[in-house]
Amino acid sequence: MNHILHVDMDAFYASVELARRPELRGRAMWVGGDSRGVVLSASYEARQFGVSSGMSSTRARRLCPSGVAVAPDFDSYALVSRGIFAIFHTVTSVVEAPSIDEAFMDVTGSRMRLGDPVSIGERLRAQVAAEQGVPCSVGIGSSKFIAKMASAQAKPDGLLNIPPERVVGFLHPLPVEKLWGVGKSTTEKLHRLGLRTVSDVAHTPRATLQRALGANQGNWLGDLAWGRDPRQVLDTPKERSIGSQETFGRDTDDPRVVRTELLRLSARSASRMRTVRLLGRSVTISVRFADFTTITKATTLPSPSDVTDEIFAAVWKAFTSLNLQRARIRRVGVRVEGLIEAERAYQQFPLDAPDRGMREVEAVADVAVSRFGSAAVRRGTLTRSRYD
Repeated sequence: MNHILHVDMDAFYASVELARRPELRGRAMWVGGDSRGVVLSASYEARQFGVSSGMSSTRARRLCPSGVAVAPDFDSYALVSRGIFAIFHTVTSVVEAPSIDEAFMDVTGSRMRLGDPVSIGERLRAQVAAEQGVPCSVGIGSSKFIAKMASAQAKPDGLLNIPPERVVGFLHPLPVEKLWGVGKSTTEKLHRLGLRTVSDVAHTPRATLQRALGANQGNWLGDLAWGRDPRQVLDTPKERSIGSQETFGRDTDDPRVVRTELLRLSARSASRMRTVRLLGRSVTISVRFADFTTITKATTLPSPSDVTDEIFAAVWKAFTSLNLQRARIRRVGVRVEGLIEAERAYQQFPLDAPDRGMREVEAVADVAVSRFGSAAVRRGTLTRSRYD
């Protein structure tokens, strides 16, 4: 029998900010804009007011006038995530990362070394809290589906083990919308059939589910309702692209503001590439205007790179070629593609290139950032707030 853990960080971005800002603990807060953009993560105190991730910041402010909005620091979140996944890899080599703040782990082969799955889960929770200062919830089951369902029920900051003999008793009382993959549209279809609980779905003829949901989804939900999930935990493949985007605090037509943000995004992307030892050849920028229309522009570097200045030079050249004088811009993004492992990449340096350059400077800066946080070393032009 497989022993699978689903580890889910609790309100990850908010938890990282609370670890860095202990004065906010116990207060309603969210990560995102104060009155612009969306809520990326909300503390459990803010959730009591109805604030949730994906909600507009305007609505969050209406629901929780006293809440504290914190601008996101994605470099810090990525740094904490890397530390957490390093802990996971001390337990098992079979780690699947659906996102920055959750992982499936097959610990079947780790039991002889580390003990039973519950002991492993508790060890992980304690180690993540001690080393990274953030809480996580752990679900344990014989399949990915049961492990994920268990971690959801364990939140916040808990652990729940569902052995095979308890699967049906655990699943069947739950409402249908708790099933993995059942969204609003599917929930409405199931409700129209009079199906309110997972037990209702389990005892509905497959033909009925297939007619209402389609053959594939009908069969899939019928299996899940009995806890059947044959999927294995798969090692997460290397990233095919690295990048990020930023929504301005207010629409802007100031090229200096846009240039500064594109430099920030170039630096962030380059740092992430160096962390995973990848170089990129293709750079794409995206620009969203005040009317929400979006355009993109791609360019190619002379040779694969992870150097901020080289990436930014291509980014700025692409942006200026768009001739967007006086256009009101809402959001910009930078993405590097055509990734290749640094050890395998061929780089053509000019004959007059110095023995030491920006690559070495940034490598030293990366060490300082890893020890002291993302604000330890920054370019002078990037010291202003993103939301100024």
